[in-house]
Amino acid sequence: MATPVLRVESLCKSFGGVHAIRDLSFNVNEAQILGLIGPNGSGKSTTVNSLAGLFPITSGAISLAGAKIDNLPEYDRVAKGLSRTFQTAITFTEFTVRDHIVLGCNVTRTSHPLASVFGMGWKSSEEEELAARVNRILEITDLAPVQDHRVGTISSAQQRFLMIATALASNPKVILLDEPAAGLVSHERKTLSDLIKKIRDLGTSVLVIEHHMALIMEVCDRIVVLNFGQKIAEGTPEEIRNNPVVIDAYLGEAA
Repeated sequence: MATPVLRVESLCKSFGGVHAIRDLSFNVNEAQILGLIGPNGSGKSTTVNSLAGLFPITSGAISLAGAKIDNLPEYDRVAKGLSRTFQTAITFTEFTVRDHIVLGCNVTRTSHPLASVFGMGWKSSEEEELAARVNRILEITDLAPVQDHRVGTISSAQQRFLMIATALASNPKVILLDEPAAGLVSHERKTLSDLIKKIRDLGTSVLVIEHHMALIMEVCDRIVVLNFGQKIAEGTPEEIRNNPVVIDAYLGEAA
């Protein structure tokens, strides 16, 4: 039986009198890629922002590895193992690529990042483990060749992969990818598809919110479909592709 690592139960989010999410429930299991799709205004972005802690929920519950996190601020959710990316690449352009990824490791440190400079409480074994983690992430994201480049000098696609790399650096149990294919061309989407599968194969669960249906159908183990803030379907890519309710609401007859 699959083990849920992220559990969403009866999630509701209202903005004044507008119900953006209504009674939404789903699980993301260990080492699983779950897609979240729906037409514009269906509640996808509100869902991911609620899971990440940007929006306080109106009611319901969010649990990570069996512990409730819905009352925690964003940074505590990251420390517990829930990281995210954004629709627009948000990076520090003057950092090198490697240093940018190292920044993402800080949430998992037990010693202060400046401890090695001042020689107080520094753990060389921890630094070695973090360096090894960064090296692994550079390899799986194909960023190793540009690891010493300034972030502002690499391509927009590489900056999107860097955002994923930085989120991975916190050693998450679940990573939320919000529109990761935005702005990517065909061969870059193929690289992204391979990367998402690599993340899953390393044991990290992935929740991907995406408009690009070919990518969703290729990478996801299961898919949840939203419409007007409610779940209208859940199943395998094949089940979703052939679901008449989904076709009517989102995919269109051409699908």
